[in-house]
Amino acid sequence: MTNNKDITIYDIAEKLNLSTSTVSRALKSHSSISKKTTKRVVETAKEMGYSPNTLASSLRSNKTKTIGVLISRINRPFVSSMISGIEETAQKAGYNVIITQSHDSYQDEVDMAQALYNSRVSGIICSLAMETTKTDHFQQFIDKGIPLVFVDRVPKGFNTYRVMIDNYSAGFKATKHLIEQGCKRIAHIAGLKFRNIYNERERGYRDALKEYNLPIDEDLIVHVSTMSYDEGEKATNKLLDLNNPPDGIFASNDTTAIAAIQVAKSRGLKVPEDLAIIGFNNDPVSRIIDPGLSTISHPAFEMGKTSSKKILKHLKKSKKDDITEITFLNTEVIVRGSSKRK
Repeated sequence: MTNNKDITIYDIAEKLNLSTSTVSRALKSHSSISKKTTKRVVETAKEMGYSPNTLASSLRSNKTKTIGVLISRINRPFVSSMISGIEETAQKAGYNVIITQSHDSYQDEVDMAQALYNSRVSGIICSLAMETTKTDHFQQFIDKGIPLVFVDRVPKGFNTYRVMIDNYSAGFKATKHLIEQGCKRIAHIAGLKFRNIYNERERGYRDALKEYNLPIDEDLIVHVSTMSYDEGEKATNKLLDLNNPPDGIFASNDTTAIAAIQVAKSRGLKVPEDLAIIGFNNDPVSRIIDPGLSTISHPAFEMGKTSSKKILKHLKKSKKDDITEITFLNTEVIVRGSSKRK
């Protein structure tokens, strides 16, 4: 019969006829223990298959060396790239990462935030769910002095670390690009208005039209809730069914922009000659679709790295000041075949 009992320092101490405190210090290479004894303890521990219980140790010290990550959906290229940046930076510093998903549900986000809090994470990085309008469930981290970083989808009026891009500027640049390609009726596939990043992209879109003396037609703005491919299809069909359809589309993510390309082609339209399209995020698929999708770069990996660095830097501080820091990362227009007319 297999013995599945975990080996403890008590077992090692009994075998070597040493005190548990001596074994514990020897396993940590404490200077008070002789090199000879330390060697004996370490070799015996290895022979017996001893593995330190880091979780129990962490719970005793209330320091888990774990960063909790709460994101919408892990299967999105932007999110997975951001997680890679978080993990790379955290692991180099000796921290583990726990990843949880809200699936864009407010209630799931509340539950996952509580689970991470109960796990005694050292810090938390969160990109808000689409449904989230209240952020009370994060106050417990602030009250406990646990550093909190909101990344990309950030709340208004919550004083903590925030890592984001200038979504207003990005929306302005995307719309300006279509104007420079000769578009006169530019539609916008927009996200939910209460989600700050989409609101800012729409504001940039509107201001670009104003600056170039183009009318703002509310019929050309379609709000979608999850930014999915299906929603992109429906939004594009709605726009192309108008009596006076658009000659350009700025979509708030690459998924809906790719749906727009496919719908346009299925209806016999030429992209970009009849309909110029630009997306947002620079997902890998944007280089594969035909024609290649023009898009706005969204430095997901760098945003992840920066978020981890904020947590790690905060944990090293001797004085924990109030957190009100906002970090903006740059974006740029990436021009490909879907919008390049000139």
